[in-house]
Amino acid sequence: MEYKTIASRCEARFIEKKSEFIGYLAPVSTEEEAANFISEIRARHPKARHNCYAYILRENNTARHSDDGEPQGTAGAPIYEVLRKEGLTDAACVVTRYFGGVLLGAGGLTRAYARAAKDAVNSAEIKLMCEAVLVEISLDYSLYGRLPQIFGEFDAKVCSEDFSELVKISFYVRKERSEPIKARLVDVCSGKLTFEEKEKLWFDFA
Repeated sequence: MEYKTIASRCEARFIEKKSEFIGYLAPVSTEEEAANFISEIRARHPKARHNCYAYILRENNTARHSDDGEPQGTAGAPIYEVLRKEGLTDAACVVTRYFGGVLLGAGGLTRAYARAAKDAVNSAEIKLMCEAVLVEISLDYSLYGRLPQIFGEFDAKVCSEDFSELVKISFYVRKERSEPIKARLVDVCSGKLTFEEKEKLWFDFA
């Protein structure tokens, strides 16, 4: 099991026919966090005509969006569609619009709000969060050189190495690969190592 989200807040802006569009994107994990983020952006732009938004959460499979006064379906839904098509969850996007006096029409609004959301996504660092296991192995120095190929084969991410009496290595591996990599390590090292699962957690494999 895995999901995509963003690492941190980001933003992007552009001018379309004298209207300024500012897309804000933030990682959120609850509806309360999403609501607080939306309120924060509104407070930052009290003179803006619209602060439209969308968010998608893993919590209760929640997804919401708002046109905030724009014609129905021209703002919140396009923002939501960008998040959905990018496969993002636990993410909220607010697009602030300062009206420039020129009407964009329904099609123009839809494209502008989608662009603002997409530009914000393009500026974000994407995280691929997977169910993972933190593993610690101990082995003799003579076996150390055999490990990089195995770690690459299973996309395991080494987080620490300790060179003392034995080599101790901690690494993250996807949950479903923990038993296969264990079998591979035992085979390659002829059983001359210890293998301990330390913790189960979500880890970024992007």
